[in-house]
Amino acid sequence: MEFRDLGRQYNRLHTTIDRKIAEVLSSAHFISGEAVTELEQALAAYAGVRHCISCGNGTDAISIALMAYGVGSGDAVFVPDFTFFSSGECPAAAGATPVFVDVERDTYNMDVRSLEKAIERVKAEGKLKPRAVIAVDLFGLPADYDSIRPVCDRHGLLLLEDGAQGFGGRIGERKCCSFGDISTTSFFPAKPLGCYGDGGAIFTDDDEIAGLCRSIAVHGKNEDDKYDNVRIGMNSRLDTLQAAILTAKLEAFQEYELEAVNRVAGRYTELLDGTGGLVLPVVADGFYSSWAQYTVQLPVGTDRDAVQRYMGAKGIPTMVYYRRPMHRQGAFAGTKSAAADCPVTKELCGRVLCLPIHPYLEEGEMEEVARRLKEVLEGMDV
Repeated sequence: MEFRDLGRQYNRLHTTIDRKIAEVLSSAHFISGEAVTELEQALAAYAGVRHCISCGNGTDAISIALMAYGVGSGDAVFVPDFTFFSSGECPAAAGATPVFVDVERDTYNMDVRSLEKAIERVKAEGKLKPRAVIAVDLFGLPADYDSIRPVCDRHGLLLLEDGAQGFGGRIGERKCCSFGDISTTSFFPAKPLGCYGDGGAIFTDDDEIAGLCRSIAVHGKNEDDKYDNVRIGMNSRLDTLQAAILTAKLEAFQEYELEAVNRVAGRYTELLDGTGGLVLPVVADGFYSSWAQYTVQLPVGTDRDAVQRYMGAKGIPTMVYYRRPMHRQGAFAGTKSAAADCPVTKELCGRVLCLPIHPYLEEGEMEEVARRLKEVLEGMDV
């Protein structure tokens, strides 16, 4: 059993993917070929925004977005404490100070009450300027933008949506990568929509910001002359081959993969419901997840390593996202960012376990995962 079975997906899509790759090879346009423009237009239309700017990876996408808005030294950027390192790494690399806030116990996404407290604390200290919020759509579920947006508006903060795991999720009919003043995503292979290498994208309705992002992504080039570099940028382009692969995958993603992965998640919930002490993921009314992960919280006191060893011995891969709060990452030791009060994150880091999930998981495999997890938990004295 694979945690995220990309081989099974390729077997289903190989005819279209192979044809798209062959078209790129025949054209010999490996950088900024037609497939890149085609993909950007399709992604913008899907997300419901005016502009999509592709780039080298999801981390670059966040960095480019921050650069376009001039976020840097002296700025405080508010980031959930329970997320992947890039969300905090990018503002720190830009010279800003990440301020980590706690998350909701049931959704794993940013807790707006903790956000408000952190903003007020930074204002009271007077050493940093509150500048931006990076809201993460963790594990495929959109953050609570109906609560986060008013906070940003009230305090005059940029809202950057980190949709690296959320592409395909939605609130009502509005899709992830459309909720921020600027939004980003990742096409890392294991993401809901992934390529066969690295890739990322930026989404915005702002024409000027879109132009700045395109410039920054190609060495700060002039719009009309790539050898006239008018600002400091970076080298972050999506390869034409990756764009072609994503174009092929996007069709399946929309047609049936999202629906299929939601069926898998729903079936897991049916199979695991009522397991003593096990906390299952929650999707609130009106929200729709793309299920980058199916994350449970093990009963309090469970030896998670022992659970993983048992599951692995039965041929079932599991993962832990994440073992360590962001503010306790070694890179932030001794900095202002290390001073965070996030008790929910601390508890989650000790309890969460992610189960195999993808659109091609079969009924028998789901039943086996659930049976083995129940089996090991029932045999433990917790």
